[in-house]
Amino acid sequence: MHVLDRGSVFLGEDGSDCASACFPGLCVLPGGRWLVAFRAAPKKADTRPQRVLVTVSDDQGHTWSPPTEPFPPQAVDGLPGAWRAGQPTALGGWRVAMVLYWVDASDPARPFFNPETEGLLDSRIFLSLSEDGGATWGTPWRLDTTPFLMPTPITGPLLVLSDGRWALQFETNKTYLDPTPWRHQAVLMFSADGGTTWPEYADVGSDPTGRVFYWDQRHAVLADGSLLALFWTFDRQAAAYRAIHARASRDNGRTWTALWDTAVPGQPAAAVSLPGGRVAMPYVDRERVPTIKLRVSHDGGRTWPAGTALVLDDRLERAQQGRKGSMQEAWSEMAAFSVGLPTSAVLPAGQALIVYYAGPKADHTGLYWVRVGD
Repeated sequence: MHVLDRGSVFLGEDGSDCASACFPGLCVLPGGRWLVAFRAAPKKADTRPQRVLVTVSDDQGHTWSPPTEPFPPQAVDGLPGAWRAGQPTALGGWRVAMVLYWVDASDPARPFFNPETEGLLDSRIFLSLSEDGGATWGTPWRLDTTPFLMPTPITGPLLVLSDGRWALQFETNKTYLDPTPWRHQAVLMFSADGGTTWPEYADVGSDPTGRVFYWDQRHAVLADGSLLALFWTFDRQAAAYRAIHARASRDNGRTWTALWDTAVPGQPAAAVSLPGGRVAMPYVDRERVPTIKLRVSHDGGRTWPAGTALVLDDRLERAQQGRKGSMQEAWSEMAAFSVGLPTSAVLPAGQALIVYYAGPKADHTGLYWVRVGD
């Protein structure tokens, strides 16, 4: 695999209300349009103002439309809120679905993560549809995630499964002032009626002891219809990250294989299928200086040989991850990351597109893309 082309999507201007451009979502439409949604804010840690912007490219990333803000702020149960993330999915033709992550913005002084309780600001999941490739969007509607009524951060876009159902991916946290232990789950919920109801769910990653957190689940529907889930894996007892873990499903997410250790350190993006039965995994290697990389598997994600590693971005010159003594220190460290969260899509001719955020400091970042192929 080689880097075939690269460029920028959006560059945050230092000191502006879009200085922190991060948390990208990406999809490629059948006609070739690239659509990127991202979170924009004056500072990475700000809970307000923050918003989701959308931009598109119809010339393979060489030019991008001026970002639009198609989703005005919306109140939930009388509380003003802000959109923290948007994740698009191509549904065929010009149809696009956007999963939106709403966060309580009633008190801008409150940090997103409560360091005393490990709770999150109240958060909910919404869905919006576009029939014209992202030019206009329908009014977002709130999804019923019962029985998961605690804060539920989204972890990726809707998945269109081989049986036609949609899968919604999120993880569980707890309410802001809840002093009880955090019981983390990586969850998929399923809809067979275009997102109106979500009556089924699957626990994709959880540790009954509460020691290991399977954060940032990243799902891919592979070419054979199977699902491959990748996890940024944190051991809270050791206050340290483990290697990326994975598991697979061959029945559209109803049941899952046992978890396995990929032996690859870092924070993954969703995998993408390549010609010849290969699978590519973009990821952030934070062991030393944070670097965006990609590895290739020839056995469905079971192994990822070190010899396949391809560096996509190594612009930083200093480490952003170190020894931690607690969950609180892990969250503080995350808030200071200025490179990360790659997202991926399959392109024609067996190529992969990766979009990620990067910049000199956490409060000054932009979005960049890399096209990879043989």
